[in-house]
Amino acid sequence: MRISPDEVLKVARLAELAVAEADLPTLVRQFNDIVGYVAQLDALPPEGDITPFASGPAAVRWRPDVVGPEPLVLPPAALAPAFRNGFFVVPRLASMEPE
Repeated sequence: MRISPDEVLKVARLAELAVAEADLPTLVRQFNDIVGYVAQLDALPPEGDITPFASGPAAVRWRPDVVGPEPLVLPPAALAPAFRNGFFVVPRLASMEPE
């Protein structure tokens, strides 16, 4: 795969970067060098059984990835001066009183 000057200009436009006409050949060459290097990596044969890297000892078991409620250090009732029936009780504002 070869990267053309038009594709470099398109990427620059998407990144909202200004590219000087004099810098365009250098950028095209650099893009093609990067794409060529990645193509070389894709051409390498895998070496046997590749195991994914995990830091720590291999005996450590992964916990199940389950979304659940996060327990609080303090219950909500301990955080408010007044808490009733699962709600925070706040003073009524005078502007909210019926006239």
